[in-house]
Amino acid sequence: MTHLNPLPTPIDPTCDAIPAVTALAPMQDVTDIHFMQTIATYGCPDYFFTEYFRVHRDSGLDKYILRSITENTTGYPVFAQMIGESIPDLVRTARLLSRYPIAGIDLNLGCPAPRVYRKNVGGGLLRDPETIDRILGELRSVVSGRLTVKMRVGFEDTSQFDRILEIIDRHDIDLLSLHGRTVKAMYHGTVDYDLIAHAVQKLRCPVLANGNVSSAATAMRVLAHTQAAGVMIGRAAIRNPWIFRQIRQILAGQAAESTTLEQVRDYIDRLHQMQLGKSIPERSRVSHLKMYLNYIGQSVDAEGIFLRDMRKSQTEAELFGVCDRELLGEAADGGARIFATEPYIGLFARPQCEA
Repeated sequence: MTHLNPLPTPIDPTCDAIPAVTALAPMQDVTDIHFMQTIATYGCPDYFFTEYFRVHRDSGLDKYILRSITENTTGYPVFAQMIGESIPDLVRTARLLSRYPIAGIDLNLGCPAPRVYRKNVGGGLLRDPETIDRILGELRSVVSGRLTVKMRVGFEDTSQFDRILEIIDRHDIDLLSLHGRTVKAMYHGTVDYDLIAHAVQKLRCPVLANGNVSSAATAMRVLAHTQAAGVMIGRAAIRNPWIFRQIRQILAGQAAESTTLEQVRDYIDRLHQMQLGKSIPERSRVSHLKMYLNYIGQSVDAEGIFLRDMRKSQTEAELFGVCDRELLGEAADGGARIFATEPYIGLFARPQCEA
């Protein structure tokens, strides 16, 4: 593991090397400027990635997503992610984004949402290596800084995997974030870390391993197995925003700090505060907070009592009543109650997607 920097620092924009160890995965409707700043409170990843800018003939730069770049006060770099298939418009958008203080341009080739891939964008493009070849060729010719890709190992199967890796290598892509499932698998089943290891061996660029990196200990196992340059973490960072700090601690030869349920209660307050400045009804605020709590609840109690009662709540008073009851207070021995580092078996944030 000597190729990993144990205490990585933000990149120097004049340096071509990518010393990343951790990255927060781009997640639509989650990784906005508010969530990035909340994560920074508990320990920043080395890189952030924006939600994707939708690119088509009539598209511009979404001002809400752009705030993740222009208002970033974390001190850590942000990659701007695009999704689309229109080459002229991808080129136009890349040029526009390059005027901003970004770490690089990232192309989404992995989104598994059916409403996305049916438009032949995101993960849908993995069915069409020729178009990927043309897109990356044109983008590489106009992007003077870093050009990166986030993708899955295939659409329905992995038959095109090596071909797409060859395309990525040929166009001198600077970083590949690779989720070890196919698009059609979505979040079901196991992650194929062997294929990520294969990409690490085949490509000249650094590879970030993505998919089911659920804890700092899991990150260490994934890094050892794949020899990837780092890990990209999505859903687990919603559940446990301390995960990036914990990974750094282990890489530095220290024990990862445990988290108490009382600290989790404070995290929930910070998530709630993200919505307070917006003119939205209480019902919408409750629904938005539940999106995060569905992940957090996976590590609160093995019986799923927190998840069950939280999901039943209708008002903020009811919701925070559940949080106080289940998260505050001492353990039976008088000590602090500890937040589980891994999700409890059988508890799912999105049962229909992940079970």
